[in-house]
Amino acid sequence: MRTLPTTMLHLLNPFVPLFSRRVWPQVQVLLAGAILVPDKRTVSAVLRVMGLGQTEQFQRYHRVLNRATWSGREVSRALLGLPVKTFVPSGSLVIGVDETLERRWGKKIAAKGIYGDPVRSTQERFVKASGLRWVCLMLLVAVPWAGCVWALPFLSVLAPSERYAAQRCKHHKKITDWPRQMLLLVRRWWPEREVVAVADSAYASLRLLASCRRFLPKPVTFITRLRLDAALYDPAPPRRAGQMGRPRLKGERLPNLSVVAEDPSTV
Repeated sequence: MRTLPTTMLHLLNPFVPLFSRRVWPQVQVLLAGAILVPDKRTVSAVLRVMGLGQTEQFQRYHRVLNRATWSGREVSRALLGLPVKTFVPSGSLVIGVDETLERRWGKKIAAKGIYGDPVRSTQERFVKASGLRWVCLMLLVAVPWAGCVWALPFLSVLAPSERYAAQRCKHHKKITDWPRQMLLLVRRWWPEREVVAVADSAYASLRLLASCRRFLPKPVTFITRLRLDAALYDPAPPRRAGQMGRPRLKGERLPNLSVVAEDPSTV
């Protein structure tokens, strides 16, 4: 069994209780190989870069991901604790919310779907790709030696397509439903810290923003882009007894957010 450097083993101490004694040696090999491998981070590529390409017990490393019992949420919690302790021991926790597309093909990958590819798409051309869509939470920290803000991912959740849910007779969660549950986890992990979530216009959902305000013991501040001329409405009023017609979907419209500056130089 390969031995990791002492400094690296010290950093991995928070993860030791999360795995059994039999699984932990394989986890160390997979982790070190994932850092060193220059190509795709598959188990086979990791074993080759670690000099274990011809090992007879290669199936043990595959079982870490498909059969071993360990909690991904607890691993994410420990993973978040390391950069928080190092970079932001006090103050607000700024969390970035975004999704990424893992391009995958094959009949056995049931959760894949067809999504827009933001990397290959342009203003003139919209490109679609087949793959797995992951919603990610990242801790935004100012790294001193980098001179900029880095996004350090610590929690990723698979967001299957609507067709995948329909085929299995399950309720389909929209892309804005997953961040609500993920941010609720962060609020439970760090109840005493102020949490600020930052996302693009894809998460400008009033339902998501309203749910973040109701988090206990403290609400989560959610920052996203919204059109100044967006039509905002109050929630639908409760239905009265004996009321006829279909239920209302929205309440009264809120005042317009458009601001007209008297002096153009102040815009």
